Amino acid sequence: MDLTGAGALVTGGASGLGLATTRRLLDAGARVTVLDRDEATVERVGKEFGGAVEAVLGDVGEAADVRAAVGHAAGIAPLRVVVHCAGRGGALRILDRDGNASEPTRFHEVVRVNLYGTFNVLQAAAAAIGANPLVGEERGVVVLTASVAAYEGQIGQLPYAASKAAIVGLTLPAARDLASRRIRVVTIAPGLFDTPLLGGLREDIRQGLAASVPHPQRLGDADEYAALALHIVSNPMLNGETIRLDGALRMAPR
Repeated sequence: MDLTGAGALVTGGASGLGLATTRRLLDAGARVTVLDRDEATVERVGKEFGGAVEAVLGDVGEAADVRAAVGHAAGIAPLRVVVHCAGRGGALRILDRDGNASEPTRFHEVVRVNLYGTFNVLQAAAAAIGANPLVGEERGVVVLTASVAAYEGQIGQLPYAASKAAIVGLTLPAARDLASRRIRVVTIAPGLFDTPLLGGLREDIRQGLAASVPHPQRLGDADEYAALALHIVSNPMLNGETIRLDGALRMAPR
């Protein structure tokens, strides 16, 4: 798909994987809109890209925010590409150290953002992309983001792993559902990437995580995620699949 002048929306596009994807889409000629929940980060994106990127403040867990962002992006140019990077972590165990049931509020919030947020984005994106005329054999593509935690969730990752596994589970039925509209759905499951989520860790912990990756033995670079997202956009036979991007990593229980 030629992205010159095409509309694109990147959720979580103001930092980390999303910011790298925003840069790649811009370089490919797309008209990019970013949706992010952090006001300061959104302002920073506006300053970095000037008028080249539209920055919208909103929460993917709120369907109205997502619909507004999709409408904004589609109002600039026909929406062809949505890359959904927004999400959050959250540690939780079933029982606390004293054997008591943990407070479930964090579980609900992580699932709200990661899973319901993904559905909100997918549904709003499909409605907008589906209104476009065909370009060749398709109308557009939605790229979702899971995690290797969907397959090897670690102790304490209960809500995060569950929400990301659900994204993997919805990818194929979503792609089959939207095939009649000629919209593709593909998910990327990143491993350990050098993003703000890991940026707050001590350097020795970061080095230990990097050493756990078989090859290349380092944290992933956000631009490597972005490069795969752009390849998915360009390759029309990629559909209904979850692609691990992890350097052959398999997470240990802890």
